[in-house]
Amino acid sequence: MFNFMKKTSTKKPETPEQRAERDSAVDKVLLGYEVGTISIATMVTGLERDGDQLTLDLRLPVNSNPEIIQQELGQLLHPHGIKAIHMNVRLPAPAKGTGSSLPKAMPKTTNAMDSQSQSSVNNKTTDAEPPITKAAPTQASLTAHPRIRHIIVVASGKGGVGKSTTTVNIALALQKLGNRVGVLDADIYGPSMPTMLGVNNVRPELENEQFVPINAHGMAMLSIGSLLDGDNTPVAWRGPKATGALMQLYNQTNWPQLDYLVIDMPPGTGDIQLTLAQRIPVTGAVIVTTPQHIALLDAQKGIEMFNKTNIPVLGVVENMALHTCSNCNHTEAIFGTGGGEKIAEQYQVPLLGQLPLARGIRAQVDKGEPSVLADDEFAPYYLSIAKNIEANINKFAKPVDDKRIF
Repeated sequence: MFNFMKKTSTKKPETPEQRAERDSAVDKVLLGYEVGTISIATMVTGLERDGDQLTLDLRLPVNSNPEIIQQELGQLLHPHGIKAIHMNVRLPAPAKGTGSSLPKAMPKTTNAMDSQSQSSVNNKTTDAEPPITKAAPTQASLTAHPRIRHIIVVASGKGGVGKSTTTVNIALALQKLGNRVGVLDADIYGPSMPTMLGVNNVRPELENEQFVPINAHGMAMLSIGSLLDGDNTPVAWRGPKATGALMQLYNQTNWPQLDYLVIDMPPGTGDIQLTLAQRIPVTGAVIVTTPQHIALLDAQKGIEMFNKTNIPVLGVVENMALHTCSNCNHTEAIFGTGGGEKIAEQYQVPLLGQLPLARGIRAQVDKGEPSVLADDEFAPYYLSIAKNIEANINKFAKPVDDKRIF
């Protein structure tokens, strides 16, 4: 888990470029190092770098020698600034009746490799590791948050379809219909909610080791972007750290009583989406796409992922459906026609609404006053989508555990 609350070190931090360069070099070493004829990269179950120290969680073949591996990796990584390697090693159980061929258990120690580099091995093979029998959590096993009635994720299979703009306007529309609404920006690598809601210079307060959400036009909002030093600060994190940040934003925030928590998802179907599906009780997903054939292909992948993780798809929003020229009022389907209707019919989910390709929608979010907040000519489109969401969402609601205490 990434600790947003820890005190910063007085040591001069690495620049993002230096960190990216070192991470790339470490990746190349791991990809090139083989145990037998297999790349050790395929055996890594966890990796964390803290300055000049690297910690690896490994599942090694039964006849491997962890001490030799740590020494060789130390020598290979030392030129790239890694001064200490820590290895948490697990080896598979030997075949039944063959006796143990596991190396003797070694305590967690730090052994000098040379005057500049050191490493340690935590060998977890005193007892043979049992097979993993516990299945990953499913949506059916998750209990609803005690203060949040519905969690809606707004997702797309690809970027550039207007997902975040749609998210912020849907959230404001649900609020305008009389609901208590919160917004969680789960787009860890490209957070945009603070800017779109005009609170990009506001930092969340801490109270009893929990974040207090930012008040954004009456909505409770939190984003990784609210915790960064500036708008141009990149989040150059590997998947486990990014997913850890998402869970910390969700779990370590003192959310008020909400009818809806609307989560702006990153594009694609990667680590963050799978973590959310296994650990956050989602009422349903809204898929945003454009009529363009390529966008529809990726939207289908998003729907399939939610189907496989047992998250109901509340419906499809077709963005950028029509463009009306501001000079001659000619209307043209720049990205094609009927795409949203086709995918909604294919998966038997509602078409929640169709949004125009309009400069005004973009201009409003750029200045932190989305269309619903500004009550402009495009606000009715989003209000219609919000009403369509409300019409069917109760049948997907998750049971609330009233005995849960935070």
